[in-house]
This record gives sequence, C-alpha cells and structure tokens, in this order.
Amino acid sequence: MRPSHPPSSLTIGSVVIDPPVVLAPMAGFTSMPFRLVCSRAGAGLVCTEMASARALCYNSTRTLELMATCPAERPVSIQLFGDSPDVIARAVPVAVQAGADLIDINMGCTVPKVVRSGSGSALLKDHSRACEIVAAAVEASGVPVTVKLRAGLRRRDGSYLELASRLVHLGVAALVLHGRTVTQGFAGQVDLQTIKHLVEAVPIPVVGNGDILKPGDAVRMVEESGCAGVMIGRGALIDPLLLGRCAAALRGDTVPERLGASSRLAIGLCLAQMLALEIGKQRAAHKIRRHLGWCTKGLPDSAALRRELFEADTLSRMAHVMTKWAATHQGLSDEAYA
Repeated sequence: MRPSHPPSSLTIGSVVIDPPVVLAPMAGFTSMPFRLVCSRAGAGLVCTEMASARALCYNSTRTLELMATCPAERPVSIQLFGDSPDVIARAVPVAVQAGADLIDINMGCTVPKVVRSGSGSALLKDHSRACEIVAAAVEASGVPVTVKLRAGLRRRDGSYLELASRLVHLGVAALVLHGRTVTQGFAGQVDLQTIKHLVEAVPIPVVGNGDILKPGDAVRMVEESGCAGVMIGRGALIDPLLLGRCAAALRGDTVPERLGASSRLAIGLCLAQMLALEIGKQRAAHKIRRHLGWCTKGLPDSAALRRELFEADTLSRMAHVMTKWAATHQGLSDEAYA
C-alpha cells in the first residue's frame, strides 16, 4: 500500500507539515473544535473555514470567530476569499494576527454566491485579477501564502497550469489542486493526471485534493501524481481518524482499523460538547447537525437516526437519540459498521 516514493514531511516556506496530510477548509465544518479533533487524529496541517476578506475589512464578528485559532492546533492555515487586491491586502494582516501559520487564497470555490462576487473559482476566468490579488497577499503577509485551485474551467482546459506558473513568480509558496474542473463541481471523479501535470509544471510543493475516502486513495494519489502531500475533506467528516490512517499508509506503517459506529458517534458527541464550550449550547445544537449527518453515513437505519437527530433541539436530546440507537443495535459488532 505504501507509495514507491513516499513523501517526506512537507515544508512550505518555514512551516513543516508532518505528516503531509492536510485537513481541507470546509465551510460550516472546520471550526476550531473540529480542527483540534483532526489534529489529534493525525493531520499535519489543519485549515479554517473559508473567510471573507471583505467582511474582515468591516470587522465582522462572525468572520473573526471563523479565524479564531489556538496553539494546540498549529500549524494552521487561514483561508481567505476576495475579489479585490486592496481588500485582500487589508485582510491578510488580520488573519496573520489571528494566528495563521499560512495564508491560503481560495480560487476553487464553486458556490454561486462566492462566484457571483468575483471570488473563488471566478478568478480562474480572470488571470490578471487573480495575480493582482495574490501579489497583494504576498506583499501584505509575513507568513507563506498558498493558493487553492481547480483543474481548469472545464475538461481539457489547461489554463490552470499557465496561471500556476504566474503565481509561482509572484512568490506563492505552495499550491493545492482539487482535481476536478469548475463545471464538475463535486460530480464525477478526480482526475489525478491534472495534479501530475501541475507537479511537473511548477517548482514548488503541490498538495493533491479530492476523493480520498480511504488510505489507499491517498497512496494512489501520491503514486500517480507525485504530489508532495494530500488534502482530505469529506472523508474526514465521516471519520476524522482517516487523516492518521492515511498518514500511516503513506509511511508504510500498519494502518489502524477504521472507526466503528459507536466510536464515530462518540466523537460526534465530544465535538458537540467542544462546540458548546466555544459558541454556547444553542448554537452548538444547530451547528452539530451537519457533522452528525456525515458521521452517521453508512450506519444501519441511518436515515431514521439522522431524522431523529435533526429533530432534537438540544444537545442532551441528541445524546439521548444516539444512546437509544446504540442500545437498539448493541447485539451487532462495532466492526459491522466500519
């Protein structure tokens, strides 16, 4: 399972990422509590939720909350999106002050609201403005700047390679590539050849992203693309320990077993309690629903379980639902759900 040329620890500027396994920035999910869980689970780098640079310029309390960090999760990357060099230049120092070890500029988000603002993947259509934004970020930042891209606007669109080369000359320290195009969104399969082409085109580290749901997927991505590290998103929502399992596979170590049902639910409860301490019980009860929707995927009677969890309006009621589910299914082994 180990790649023939496994990546060593990934270094971006002065930041060492060991293991070279990164938690992806995911809106609504990668709060500080979840990042702490994933850091303990084996991530070498964790990323905040995508934050609006423009909102930072207006001192948005909610946006500042998204960027709150703590020493226990470091190294941590703060991802920003924006449509203007001036706005990015004002936002980057705020993110650095919030504790960012890296600043990541999003050029891959396909959410319509973000694209309509001229941010995210809209920048793949306007290379000049994309470069102006990155130049402003690099000049304003005292930490390494990275950029997250997609593999062009549509299939066989190699323009992302040209943009990447321009970004290297502007001082970007690393690139992350989601191996799907903008028009694909999250449909279809990741094209590992697009990641390989980027690795061959630039002299800086490339982190591959997309479709890593088991350790073998991480090994295959490194083996076929030559990327310096992997970024994991949705797979970590189902099982945060996937990050450590992928790290073990890349090292050639024995890969721990996947978490079983009761363990996944226990992590969900733990995360709910951590969120309650950070943002209060009421907001935590609302926010944890999306996490529980992911961590219950594949479990027996999961649709009914999720329905009950989503109808529960307090953390204590959610805990009761999970306890009841565990009691109902206690005659079956945990491994049956793994």
